[in-house]
Amino acid sequence: MSQFALLFYFLITVSGFREGITTFGNANTIENEPGIGILGAIIDNSSRVGKEGRVAIQMALDDHFDSTGNQRLVLHVRNSQGKPSQAALAAKGLIDEQKVQAILGPHTWEETSLVAEVGSETHTPIVSFAEANPKWAAELWPFLVQASRNQLKHMEAIADIVQSWEWHQVTVIYGDRDSSANEVLPHLSDALRQVGAEISHLVALPPFASSSLITELEKIQNDQCRVFVVHLSAPLAVQLFEKAKEMKMMEKDYVWITTDPITSLVHSFNASTISSMQGIIGVKSYFPESGNQFKDFDHRFRKRFSMEHPEDGNNEPGIFAAQAYDAARAVAQAMTESSKGRKLLAKLLRSDFHGLSGRIKFNDQKLAPQHVFQIINVNGKSYREVGYWSDGLGFSETIGEGATNRSSMRDLGQVFWPGGPWYTPKGWAVPTTNANVLRIGVPTGATFKQYVNVKKDPLGNNLSFSGIAIDLFKATVNELPYHLPYELFPFEGTYDSLVKQIHLHKFDAVVGDVAIVSRRYEHAEFTHPYTESGLIMIVPVRSKTCNKAWLFMKPFTKAMWALIGAINVYNGFVVWLIERNYCPELKGSVLNQIGSLIWLSFTTLFSLQGDKLHSNFSRMTMVVWLFMALIITQTYTANLASMLTVQQLEPTVADVDALLRTNAMVGYCKGSFVSAYLTEVLRFPHNNIMQFNSTEEYDLALRSKVIAAAFLEAPFAKIFLAKYCKAFMPVGPTFKVGGFGFVFPKGSMLLPSVTEAMLKVTERGDLRTLENSMLASLKCLDAETDGANPSLSPNSFWVLFVLTGGTSTIALVVYIFNIRKSILVYKTNWKLILDVMKRWGNPNRRFSRRDSDINEESHAYPSNASALQAQFPALLSFMVFVLIFKQTLRIYGSSDRTKDDNFVGIGANVDTEQRVAMQIGKEQRVAMQMAYCKEGASQTTLGPQTWEEVSLVGNRSVELSSSSFTKAFQSDEAVAAMIQFWEQNQVTPLRLQVIHPKALKHVGAEIVQYVALPPSASCSLSDQLGRLKSSQCRVFVVHLSIPAAVQLIEKAKRMKKKEKD
Repeated sequence: MSQFALLFYFLITVSGFREGITTFGNANTIENEPGIGILGAIIDNSSRVGKEGRVAIQMALDDHFDSTGNQRLVLHVRNSQGKPSQAALAAKGLIDEQKVQAILGPHTWEETSLVAEVGSETHTPIVSFAEANPKWAAELWPFLVQASRNQLKHMEAIADIVQSWEWHQVTVIYGDRDSSANEVLPHLSDALRQVGAEISHLVALPPFASSSLITELEKIQNDQCRVFVVHLSAPLAVQLFEKAKEMKMMEKDYVWITTDPITSLVHSFNASTISSMQGIIGVKSYFPESGNQFKDFDHRFRKRFSMEHPEDGNNEPGIFAAQAYDAARAVAQAMTESSKGRKLLAKLLRSDFHGLSGRIKFNDQKLAPQHVFQIINVNGKSYREVGYWSDGLGFSETIGEGATNRSSMRDLGQVFWPGGPWYTPKGWAVPTTNANVLRIGVPTGATFKQYVNVKKDPLGNNLSFSGIAIDLFKATVNELPYHLPYELFPFEGTYDSLVKQIHLHKFDAVVGDVAIVSRRYEHAEFTHPYTESGLIMIVPVRSKTCNKAWLFMKPFTKAMWALIGAINVYNGFVVWLIERNYCPELKGSVLNQIGSLIWLSFTTLFSLQGDKLHSNFSRMTMVVWLFMALIITQTYTANLASMLTVQQLEPTVADVDALLRTNAMVGYCKGSFVSAYLTEVLRFPHNNIMQFNSTEEYDLALRSKVIAAAFLEAPFAKIFLAKYCKAFMPVGPTFKVGGFGFVFPKGSMLLPSVTEAMLKVTERGDLRTLENSMLASLKCLDAETDGANPSLSPNSFWVLFVLTGGTSTIALVVYIFNIRKSILVYKTNWKLILDVMKRWGNPNRRFSRRDSDINEESHAYPSNASALQAQFPALLSFMVFVLIFKQTLRIYGSSDRTKDDNFVGIGANVDTEQRVAMQIGKEQRVAMQMAYCKEGASQTTLGPQTWEEVSLVGNRSVELSSSSFTKAFQSDEAVAAMIQFWEQNQVTPLRLQVIHPKALKHVGAEIVQYVALPPSASCSLSDQLGRLKSSQCRVFVVHLSIPAAVQLIEKAKRMKKKEKD
């Protein structure tokens, strides 16, 4: 025998007696006696699982002997004390000394991996009761048989429970040294993702009660998540719940869900433990308990268990007893021919019968997975059965053909939650301590103060926050079904920088006119938008519709109307002056003559009256005058009709393309995302965009044509157009961008409830009331101003006015020169004019109708009276015409002003899941030899290099009162920093505990799935890489040993996985 075997023999002998390992059997061991089969069992006598398993195994062997009558079986039991190293030594001793043909147990994967290595070396079948063996275990250890059913499906049951109660995040608590978590938790993560939930935190607890347990509970107590999935060993779970009860974490608003390792042992817990677990929901494997076979087993088990373990108050058998009974029965049946090694293994794998736990039939060296689970609710002194969950069928109250399947656990009836409330916990809570008051960031540089306005008091000591966004947030908080303490803090900077502050943990949320933009989702998440979305282009208009009551005056300008009136009066005067000698009706009193003059002035616009005119001069004047009148009246009619049928509001710019073609300047709100949108999407040059801080700046820039257009977000455009309702208008399509929303951290538990509360406020009409109130307070500043209009001015008709005025003047001058012969008539006219002028300024003097009253001698005429008399009327008429003509040449204009406004894990203790199993024959065994052989000879041990060796040597060191060892790595932050540097949002760890998800959340990333790789180049490795290749994520965090990593990289390279992306 080799030195290594001698060492093991020595260690087994020493440790066996010291730890009280005892042999049990039906008879004394006779090594070569015919008809005797020798079995070994490795259990933990200190655990409930071990106690139930030993009693069940003994019962199975007794029943087999009673049924066959001719085969005696000897059972050797070893106590592993829950230590993987002890289990390995026990397995070696059973095989080498007791010559066992098969070994039953152990119950943990850490022990199984070591025992399986020993069994494979000696070709001894190992029947494991471990919860979850990796898929590659059968490839690595061909003599390992899994007699417990795979429990991974119950992770889907837990996910459906989470979905039923509409929870979105859970915190998973698992054992730091529990290697089954490497199989269970990736499945739980995938199942939760399928139902829209996720794991917010992974909390690894040490395998023994320590101050770290309290520390971890304090951490999760301060977090928002209140849904906990507990995957621990039963003893550690008991300590957890007792401590949680002391810390008041078993009260209302908390939800605790336990997995099968805990729930399947609830029946064995004492009253004190049950009292600390009130309200938890448990999921456990289902096995039929109503058949005669189980009833007989139950009766005999209770009696035998009470005799052997009177200290345990509850003697009810559970799933672990049923599995141990079925496994022992299968091994006993396979040993009927005293077969060994491969023959015994082959016969064992051909087992096919209905046992206590279900059908026993092996496929790929393991039983069929568990598909039905029972859901319990701890209440009172025990627990009650809520219902069942079946894979592919969902929830049901019963099992069988008559069962009614339901999609939600709510349909199974009322659940008693921690703390006693019957209402459903919301799954999260906000701590009410001052240290956890929400810090809300508010932008101070908002251009439109109607949405966010931050003001300081005159002394500058206090700040006031107002606006639609602030009022809406306050209404939303009041709508929440719980108290939410918060405090508002001002922030000066861009909106992008403000959103980043959440990622940097400077603020817990942001409230204001923050636009929902895709790139901001890298750092935070948004509520549902509370405003309409879109980006609108605002431009000045060229005209506006006047007051319709005076619309008939709008076709001509005031100057045009005045000129028309003046030219009509002048032409009427000329016709009156010429025709008065021929028409008696044009003579008479002054008032009569004035009336006749006015009548002639305006009737000519509508009729020629040529048959009533006697002088060719008046006919000539009338023809030209009527020609002008026809043109003016037709133009007036057309212009008035246009005003009545077409709204005269024309934008100065038609669309964005026109702005780009003319290289025009445009404006946007300072600090907003619009700058990037203009340059990246609409392709405006950087030099052609300007930022503005107020609506007044926009208005001034647009009116003065500094910018041709302003791009405003839809809510801002509504405010701006309400304030400047006449001078500007929206043009072109509305560019699709996000509206305004409140900002929260990624994965925030507040986000769903705040969004729901905000929708309630919006649907109730409160938001519309706020908007209407704000818009009503805005008065259109340019409602009374006139901009450019379509009214016609004299500039369009000055040629016509010169033509008719000149014609009338020529006719008047020629007519005057033709009447020079009649001096008396001129004198009389001159006297008449002088008298009119004199009496015009003296109202007390009246005109006389009698010729005798005219005293020619009383008037002094110039020496050249006849010439002056003949020229004066012509000169007077010509002066009047000159004044009228000068008026026609005057140019009137108006200027516009335009204006717009702005827009704006954990370094894994490599348990012993893989590497321990591979190296037990070499490195770890050497480590164990050194630990035992050097007992008492050294005070300090340098090394080992792997956690597997550390765990084995560490166990021995504790026994020898050696000093503790130190963990020398912490790389979460480094890995997270690298992921952030390369701007990656999703990663896949190739080990469960490579990096904690909380470290990734700090950099805005998340874990897509967890992948546990086999320790060797096997088919399972290829399968895992194949699944990774088909997934979307292309970022992998590798935490493996160097040999395993080399195998991984080589395999990945052959699968072309290390190519682009």
